[in-house]
Amino acid sequence: MRNLELPGRSPVHGTQGMAATSNPLSTLTAIEVLKSGGNAMDAAIAACAVQCVVEPASTGIGGDCFCLYAPSGSDKIVAFNGSGRAPRAATPEWFAEQGITEIERQSPHSVTVPSAVDGWDRLIGAHGTRELGELLQPAIRYARAGYPVASRVSVDIASQTGIIRDDENLSSVFLNGGKTPAVGTLHRQPELANTLDAIARNGRDAFYTGEIAENIVDYLRSKGGLHTLEDFAGVEGDFVEPISTEYRGYTIHQCPPNGQGVIALLLLNIMEGVEAGDGPLGPERLHFEIEAGRLAYRDRAAYLADPAHAEVPVDWLLSREHADDLRREITPAKAMTELPELPGPEHKDTVYITVVDKDRNACSFINTLYYGFGSGLMAPETGVVLHNRGMSFSLDPAHPNCIAPGKRPLHTIIPGMVTKGGKTLMSYGVMGGEYQAYGHMQFLTRMFDFGLDIQEAQDLPRVFPDPRSGEVQAESGLAEKVAKALRAKGHTLIAPEKPIGGSQAIWIDWDEGVLTGGSDPRKDGCALGY
Repeated sequence: MRNLELPGRSPVHGTQGMAATSNPLSTLTAIEVLKSGGNAMDAAIAACAVQCVVEPASTGIGGDCFCLYAPSGSDKIVAFNGSGRAPRAATPEWFAEQGITEIERQSPHSVTVPSAVDGWDRLIGAHGTRELGELLQPAIRYARAGYPVASRVSVDIASQTGIIRDDENLSSVFLNGGKTPAVGTLHRQPELANTLDAIARNGRDAFYTGEIAENIVDYLRSKGGLHTLEDFAGVEGDFVEPISTEYRGYTIHQCPPNGQGVIALLLLNIMEGVEAGDGPLGPERLHFEIEAGRLAYRDRAAYLADPAHAEVPVDWLLSREHADDLRREITPAKAMTELPELPGPEHKDTVYITVVDKDRNACSFINTLYYGFGSGLMAPETGVVLHNRGMSFSLDPAHPNCIAPGKRPLHTIIPGMVTKGGKTLMSYGVMGGEYQAYGHMQFLTRMFDFGLDIQEAQDLPRVFPDPRSGEVQAESGLAEKVAKALRAKGHTLIAPEKPIGGSQAIWIDWDEGVLTGGSDPRKDGCALGY
């Protein structure tokens, strides 16, 4: 329990239902759906649609989604992959012929076919109780009548001013007199309201066929994109088999690749063999976490891809032998100067939502544009900002994550679920692009290794070893004596460009019949229960 004399948040408690999101308007929407008789899936989709309006830099209907769902709180977890695919004409040979060696952010090639709307529709059809059109109404109202811009939202939008200026459609919505919307001002997105209304009236096909799809495809092709109406008409998300590992007596569930959930589980496997040590913010502990992160993300870069197009060695990555091999490479006294060569197998922005209802259905849901405003491209007349997940593809034909027709790229967004004894105990997730797999490990170990409550585990300062530069991002709340000790071990610490990640979680106490939630202070949101 936190020191109540100091600033901070207490966990939120309820009995009938609970929601936690990164925006109060979204959380309240979820609660209203629950109180009107909807279930956790209904509430999560309605809340996500609102966030696609009120957190426009972080998420949108031009992005992707993933979901874990626990019907009636059982440990029979349902997993859904709603990530988009490359256009059918996208081949590494085509890019080579065009002299393109890297997929740039604000180009049509960074846009895989958006799959979020399809995902919402399929998830509601399988596990919801309400119609999609009904659940979109709060989002439509906020887009048309306006929503007050929250503090973190204003910062996130302002941070992308240059990207916004480079696209006339984005500029028309998010710049007024050359300035982005200020905190506390009322902002409207009438074109997006019209698009959402069309989906509400005519279903998911309104987005993937007809005028909206034609508008998006024509816009992308005008910029040199390879997208076709057939690509959009063929969108279909997949129910998949979740993967899991054991940690301190709990079972941790993730979606399988092409997402990086397997790397979150690998990190937990490594850390299970590490003693708690000097506390969650002690230099010895953080050193082990940083080194484990560097090793695990090396594996991510080497092996993670769409398993329908490449062999992804999930069983090997999650084997205890592999975790042991990686752990043995960590030297307590100093940081690795180079990552070791180990044998292989033998053969940026997002929103996260968690909801639990009175029947203990638990929904762990995540929706993304990747970078702030994704590709920085908005289809005219639709208000749809298009994500940039295609940047995650390699253009090296020998790499398992090389772009290919209809292929899904490596994906960073990963919802999480914790079970034990046949029941779901916690629905949780961590935002923050590359950080997410590492963030899952940090959040769970701070709860299960150090006994922090669901809010404290989210509040503590964070560090993250950048998988590209090797530098360690360290938030300003980290004590200087700890930072000094990490530097003495050879780590290069830098300040992050913005707070590291965000998170939400809900714990189910089956004996007391109580729900306990927490929400990351790095975002504007909150947990609410009743």
